[in-house]
Amino acid sequence: MSRSDVSSEEENPLECTDCLDPAEAFALVSNETRLAILEALWAADERPVSFSELRREVGMRDSAQFNYHLQKLTGHFVAQEDGVSASEATGGSPDGRSDGGYTFRHAGEKVVRSVIAGTFNEQPTVEPFPVEGDCVSCRGPLRAVYEDERLRIECRDCGQRHGEYDFPPGGLNDRTPEEIAEAFDQRVRHLHCLAADGVCPECSGRMESRIVEEGECCLGVGLRVDHECAQCGHTLCSAAGLRLLDHSAVVGFHRERGVALEDRPYWTLPWCVTDEYTHVLEREPYRLEVRIPLEGDLLAVTMDGDLNVLETRVETGD
Repeated sequence: MSRSDVSSEEENPLECTDCLDPAEAFALVSNETRLAILEALWAADERPVSFSELRREVGMRDSAQFNYHLQKLTGHFVAQEDGVSASEATGGSPDGRSDGGYTFRHAGEKVVRSVIAGTFNEQPTVEPFPVEGDCVSCRGPLRAVYEDERLRIECRDCGQRHGEYDFPPGGLNDRTPEEIAEAFDQRVRHLHCLAADGVCPECSGRMESRIVEEGECCLGVGLRVDHECAQCGHTLCSAAGLRLLDHSAVVGFHRERGVALEDRPYWTLPWCVTDEYTHVLEREPYRLEVRIPLEGDLLAVTMDGDLNVLETRVETGD
C-alpha cells in the first residue's frame, strides 16, 4: 500500500455503504403512520417490541399495510432484532410472524426526541420574565426573553446581553419561569462543556474553537471564544471564563469561600459573561488569563488557545 493510500484512509476512515439522501430520509418519516410507529416504540416500557404489539399500539387493523410502513422505517430508523420475543414464544404471533421485535436506531430516537422537544411542530410564546442577578454593566434588573426558539438573558434597563442560545420549545412545558431559567442555565453549561471539549452538541462532529478579539457575539463582547462545528456548521460563542464553571480549582476556590458554584446561574458570574476579567498574555499561540475575584481574594487561571487550563494561582487580599 502506498503512502498516499494510507493518508487517504486516515483522512476518510468511514465509508457510508447504506446512506439515504436527506430529502429521502425526511420523506420516510413524514407519514403519519410511521411517526405513530416511532412514538409507540418510544412509549414502550421495554424494547424490543413485537410486531403485533406495535400494530396494536398504533391501532392499525390491516397487517399488510402496517408491515409496509414498518419496513420503510426498518434499517435507518428502526432495527429488527432476531429471535422470538418473550410475548410470542408461547402460541406464536397472531400475524403468523416469529420475530424478536423492533427497537430504535439512533436516527429514529432523534426524530421522536425532536417531536417531543417541539422543534418541528410547536411555536410557543412566552412573556419576558425576571431572572436572578444584576446586569454586569449597569447593575440593572435582568430578564429572560424567548424568541424564535432561542432564550436570552438581557438587562431590562440598558439592554446588555448576558447570553443567547437555542432552547427547544419542549423545555418550556410544565415549568415555571424560575424552572425555565434553571433549565436554561444547565443547558448552556452543558453546551459549552461539549463545545470546549471539541464535540458538537448538535451532531457530535468535531467542534473547533478559536479566540476572537473583534466584532461582537451573543454577549456583546469583543474578546471571546467562538466554537464552530466542522461537520454541520453549528456555532456557539462565549466569554472565555464560561469554560471554567466545572474546573476543580475554580469550584474549590468558590467552595472554600462559601459559594456553591453549581447553584449560581452563569449570568450572575461576571467573568462568565464579560471580557473585563479576561486578558491576553500572549498571541501566536494564544495564552489567556481569567481573573476571578471573590471575598477579597483572586483566582488567576491561565489557559491556552484551546481553553486548556495551564496554571491556577490564588492571590489573597492579605
